[in-house]
Amino acid sequence: MPEATVPIELVESPEGSGAAIVLVHEIFGRSQYMRTRARDLAALGYTVALPQLYWRIGADAVDENGDDSLERGVAMMRQVDWQQAVDDVRLVIASLRREPRTGGRVALVGFCFGGGLAYAALQGAADGERADALVSYYGSALPNLVDGEAVTVPSLHHFGDADAYLTSDAVEHICEVVQHNGAEVKLWQGAGHAFDNPAPQFHHAQASDAAWEATVEWLRTHYPA
Repeated sequence: MPEATVPIELVESPEGSGAAIVLVHEIFGRSQYMRTRARDLAALGYTVALPQLYWRIGADAVDENGDDSLERGVAMMRQVDWQQAVDDVRLVIASLRREPRTGGRVALVGFCFGGGLAYAALQGAADGERADALVSYYGSALPNLVDGEAVTVPSLHHFGDADAYLTSDAVEHICEVVQHNGAEVKLWQGAGHAFDNPAPQFHHAQASDAAWEATVEWLRTHYPA
């Protein structure tokens, strides 16, 4: 694969080809959890790129199980230049579009920080840098984004109804806007923010399993490999 400037970990499908997915990581970076999700997506037949979006600050990942993991993750995220990170995601999209094994097709899947970043990467993107579809899990920046340029590619958004980071009013407004633009929304009962992350302080097993099943089915319908 042609190298984009941003470092990329590429996880290939069993067939060695398939439509691309850029997996945009949460605040903990390219953690083992994100690498597991990359393999999960590749097993479905996709060519998965996991970019190192903290590369400009000389970092890669934080262990989510550490006592100070949340503080360290937030500290790294705050060092990131948002627009440069958006541009890095777009650069990866453009690189994957030129890759024969992807058939020129690229989608975004993002979690938390990455869910908002993926959404922002679609707003105002040039044709060659615009993804074909989006799955966003509890995008943390969405309250500051959804009233901007509409995102009209097929998209799926997941939220927990017990999210302590995104208020219920914020989630309600996000859902109203994205559904108006054609998105599908899933609201998971009893789940908090980052409910898909397997670390004990975040994980909601029932919501995680159900949301992943819904994601797989949505991808098969709206963005088949």
